[in-house]
Amino acid sequence: MSNLRDSLRFKLALTFAIFGATISLILSLGLSLITHRLGENLMDETLRAEIDGYISRRARNPDALLPATISIQGYLLTNTKSNAYIPPELVNLSEGTYRLTLNNIRYRVAVEAKNGERYFMLFNEERQREREQMFTVYLAVGALIMILISSWAGWWLAGRGVAPIAELTRRVSSADPVDDTDTVAQGFSSDEIGQLALVFSAYLKRMREFINRERNFTSDVSHELRTPLTIVQGVLELMEDDTQLQEKQQERIAKIGRANSDMVNLTNALLLMARENTDEAVVQTCDVNKVVSNAIEANRHLLSENTSVNLACLAHPNIEAERTLLSIVASNLIRNAFIFTPSGSVSISVADNSITVKDTGSGIRSEEIGKVFQKHFKGTGSTGSGIGLSLVKRICDRYGWEIILISSEGEGTSAQLIFSRTSSKSPVLTIP
Repeated sequence: MSNLRDSLRFKLALTFAIFGATISLILSLGLSLITHRLGENLMDETLRAEIDGYISRRARNPDALLPATISIQGYLLTNTKSNAYIPPELVNLSEGTYRLTLNNIRYRVAVEAKNGERYFMLFNEERQREREQMFTVYLAVGALIMILISSWAGWWLAGRGVAPIAELTRRVSSADPVDDTDTVAQGFSSDEIGQLALVFSAYLKRMREFINRERNFTSDVSHELRTPLTIVQGVLELMEDDTQLQEKQQERIAKIGRANSDMVNLTNALLLMARENTDEAVVQTCDVNKVVSNAIEANRHLLSENTSVNLACLAHPNIEAERTLLSIVASNLIRNAFIFTPSGSVSISVADNSITVKDTGSGIRSEEIGKVFQKHFKGTGSTGSGIGLSLVKRICDRYGWEIILISSEGEGTSAQLIFSRTSSKSPVLTIP
């Protein structure tokens, strides 16, 4: 029902109905007032005609009888005749037209003085009022019919008016940018809706060109970037096996190897996240414990000598996801804990549907905790690029995972990654 009230067709039909009701009300009130006024004028003219007629008859016959019918009643007041039979309400009336109630009956009264005599003519308004009330009922019924007709006509006309918009909406919603988009604007006239259809068609064409460029870029990056990285990794492995290298040289080569490995993983993650068609994604069954263990070992070099690491595997969950993306999320959480804990401990636990990383490090400032998942945001003391946690958020949104982040400055941080796919939520940030 809410969708119907919000529809353009309903609003147009309602406008027609309100317009019809307003016009009907104005016409009904106008006709009612005109009818009432005409009725009063008719009664006044009738009373004057009756008085003139009686005066004319009385000039010919002094004993002529006054009018006495259901509608008209006449009285005469002279100096020679008693006025006991005249209603006392009439005796003191001067010339003019009045409205009086006698014996609970409303009368229209006309008084005229001539030759020292006063003539009173009364018109019974009851029947006239009944006719006016009946006419008012007819007007009300007519107004109601007018409103219904206006509503129906408005609904019909609105349906015809919004039909091109509905058709355009259907075409745009079902249009696929990878297909021919020229069909979106076919069949529309050159009015505003036709111009809008052309705009949508041009927009979908631009989207198709953008998708093609993105696919070409992804394909090129996949080939041109992975190949040199793989070559670098191979050369580094050969250099690590060289026994003639000094210890410091081996450490430097190992550092280069870790950076190259991080670059390979990040490139793979970005390429996976760039895939618009989820059918292209490689769905794997990941051993969460193994991924977490590898992430700890890959980032162990970031630990200071005063920081201890505790891993508790409380369960052995396996989830369906790209292993590279899960590794990116786990590595970011673990890496941050290692970096921002110069001394103390980092506790990592794997439960049936979650990973929890707790540290006793520097924590996050209250004014910064709401921004940590923003792209390129760097907190106090951070030496990173501000991409890691924003990428974590994108991966979580992709799979419907949830992150609960609890932190207090100077007391450490607890990050919990929940795999339950109940809904696609944004990360939850809590400041104790």
